[in-house]
Amino acid sequence: MNNQQLQEILKNKGAQHACLEVVDLKGADLENIDLRGVDLSGADLEGANLRGANLRGVDLKRAYLSGACLEGAGLSGADLEGANLKGVYLKGACLEGVDLSGAHLEGANLKGANLKRANLSGADLRGANLRNANLKDADLRWADLDGADLDDACLDGADLRGAYLRDADDVPTVVNIHQAVYAAATQSSNSLDMNHWHKCDTTHCRAGWVVTLSGEKGRGLETLLGTPIAAYLIYRKSDRHDLLRSIDFYATNEKALEDMRLLAEKELEMESARLG
Repeated sequence: MNNQQLQEILKNKGAQHACLEVVDLKGADLENIDLRGVDLSGADLEGANLRGANLRGVDLKRAYLSGACLEGAGLSGADLEGANLKGVYLKGACLEGVDLSGAHLEGANLKGANLKRANLSGADLRGANLRNANLKDADLRWADLDGADLDDACLDGADLRGAYLRDADDVPTVVNIHQAVYAAATQSSNSLDMNHWHKCDTTHCRAGWVVTLSGEKGRGLETLLGTPIAAYLIYRKSDRHDLLRSIDFYATNEKALEDMRLLAEKELEMESARLG
């Protein structure tokens, strides 16, 4: 089925709230189609070409999209709960705020995708390409990220509680982490350089200092998962007072130092109160 044939079906059905569950869309060429308001829950879209399609707010619950191409598709507000997206091509797609809870995204290409505030709780992301993806404030609780590529992904404010990351079970901790990181980053005027993970033995970025302070285990975790993910996990596990709401590992030196200073002061205050 091609774009024109589907448009004719939608015209006859009435595009608004049309249900296409019984329509065979397997391998369909639907590039740049506008499907807003269409009910695609349970639809078989295996291998379909949906490049550049407008799927904003579309109901795709339990839809079968394995191997489909959704490059550049607009999916903000779509409901993909329980959808099968195994091996789907979503490079650069807009998935902001999308419900992908429990979705099957094994091996999916999500490179550079916008997943800001997306619900990925319980999602299967094994082997997924999430390089450079925007996962700011995303819900990744209990998601399976075994073998996922998260290099340079933005996880600022993401919730990774209970998420499975291979070889990340033994995450090290840093005592009074906020004070320790701030102290390390302010040892000298050259101790912090947010443009490099590790510039030299005495100069690191914020994430680099977190990894460095956590010792051999932290460096091992960094080798396996990359600097930002390793630092994120160490921060979360070490933050006994749950002060950290978001982490920007790409901020300027000035902004990073100010954030670290405020957290260090708050941590000191709470530790003093705890110890009486």
